[in-house]
Amino acid sequence: MSIKRVISGIIGFPIVALILIFGNQIVIDIAFAIIAALSFHEYAHAFKVSNKANPLTWLGYLACVTIALIHVFPKEYLILIIGSVAPIAILLSFAQILITKMKTTVIDAAVTLFGICYIVIFLMFMPIIRADENGVFLIWYAMFASWGTDIFAYVCGKLIGKHKFSKISPNKTIEGCVGGTLGAIIMILIYTVIINNLCGMNINYILITVIGLILSLLSQMGDFAASSIKRYTGIKDYGHLIPGHGGMLDRIDSIIFIAPFAYFLLVLI
Repeated sequence: MSIKRVISGIIGFPIVALILIFGNQIVIDIAFAIIAALSFHEYAHAFKVSNKANPLTWLGYLACVTIALIHVFPKEYLILIIGSVAPIAILLSFAQILITKMKTTVIDAAVTLFGICYIVIFLMFMPIIRADENGVFLIWYAMFASWGTDIFAYVCGKLIGKHKFSKISPNKTIEGCVGGTLGAIIMILIYTVIINNLCGMNINYILITVIGLILSLLSQMGDFAASSIKRYTGIKDYGHLIPGHGGMLDRIDSIIFIAPFAYFLLVLI
């Protein structure tokens, strides 16, 4: 594992932990809105530099603002806010196509809308989890499923990886994928023991193991999803924001992908 990657993790993890544990809901919402905006910028830039499309970045940024506002309004409007993002984005996309006399193409609009759904709407579920009654504890299941899978997959792949998994991400191995999932489940079980005994939680170990398995597998799917976009646009990394990791989207691709599924599954707890 590269020194830059380790240093970034050592510096980044405490910052994330402080925000998720001690930040109030407004701070957390704004933090995720900024993360979404950075990620959408990298996503749009990948398509622009490859001349595959010219996404409507202003519309993506506008959609990101909704994450910062989701808890400004009463809780009963939450579903309305989430559900309105895509239809309004579609409306504004076609308005720009009309105004520009089709200089903005349907492909530009489609790539924009895909990015809004994939990045903004998916990531929106992270602050929603955190706002739950036990959200300060539950949100870490998503984090450990993502980062635990990533760390153990990387280590196992380096140590014992021999069989390549997919051309989409040629550095990943079957051994790494299996090791990543097992490592993430172990992390999740250790975390569950801690919060059950020290924080008064009563989470079923069998249920959380199944949830951890599903989230870890989805985490790896998210990694491959982001990689498929990179392969299509011909870029190596989404950016250079985080040394050793690449861009923001390189670092949180799996978290984005599992966020809504984590919310739906953690409701079972």
